[in-house]
Amino acid sequence: MGRKAKTLGNVVNFLVAFSLLVYLSYALPRLMPGDFVTAMFASSHVTLSAQQEAEAKAYFQREEGFGLYLLRIVRFDWGWSYALFQPVLSLILQALPWTLVLAGGAHVLASVCGFVMGVEAAWRRGSRVDRALVGAMTMLEGVQEMAVGVALVAIFALHLHWFPTGGAETPYAEVSLEARLVDMAHHLVLPMATLVISYLPGNFLLARNSMVMVLGKEFILTARAKGLPEKRVRYAHAARNALLPVLTRFGLRLAFMVTGVVVVETMFSYPGLGTLLFNAIRSRDLPLVQGVVLFSSAVVLVVNVALEFVYTRVDPRTRHAP
Repeated sequence: MGRKAKTLGNVVNFLVAFSLLVYLSYALPRLMPGDFVTAMFASSHVTLSAQQEAEAKAYFQREEGFGLYLLRIVRFDWGWSYALFQPVLSLILQALPWTLVLAGGAHVLASVCGFVMGVEAAWRRGSRVDRALVGAMTMLEGVQEMAVGVALVAIFALHLHWFPTGGAETPYAEVSLEARLVDMAHHLVLPMATLVISYLPGNFLLARNSMVMVLGKEFILTARAKGLPEKRVRYAHAARNALLPVLTRFGLRLAFMVTGVVVVETMFSYPGLGTLLFNAIRSRDLPLVQGVVLFSSAVVLVVNVALEFVYTRVDPRTRHAP
């Protein structure tokens, strides 16, 4: 009965949270200053008469009630982009794979590398390697993504000419699928490296601190007293129990991957959801902003549900938690 009640409570919490996020995706974009017509003609040399401007604003600022907005969401009709003249949902689905590859790959790399490095540093705490890693990661933790990206572009793109300065692939290149994939990977290196370098310090420090706490527990001392192999004690016993905080950080980063990669995607002209959201806000493209915000909110909820499932597999004690 307790388990059923917990499941029901989780479902109710999910529905309440999703309802709130749907409302916020409707309300918040409407608080943006300015409007699409003003933004569209602000940087152009086209001048509208007062009547033309009034008619254009009346057309693009037609107010849609919240009830109609909900109905359109259920029907997967998220409207059309004012600036790009395409269905909003289609634009989101076109940009999604790029963000998944960039942000998802960077999160996985930074989490795995940070966790392994943190475990090894904690196991050798106090050593020269540990002190060097802690010092380096602490300094990197305070460096902003933009600074990392600018440094990488300056060194590897502008000076050494090893990688392109931006984009996701070479435009108008008629090549085979294999050559295109290689070209896309070549363009992916610098933006992904920027994210990995930015995410790695936090993952390392969290994993190391968590591992240090676990190493002081009685069950670790017992495992050592039994004469178990060092590697087994380190990973099967200690590292597994130090994993939950890192998983939590990974999930939170992944859940907010759209807003988390806006700076990097914009800097490298990468055609993902972050760039899509930035351009939509800049042009005051209300339907597109609504759609990206709604999609991002749904991702947050889905990732949280998935994390709870993963927790029960990594640490069975969470199944019986109140």
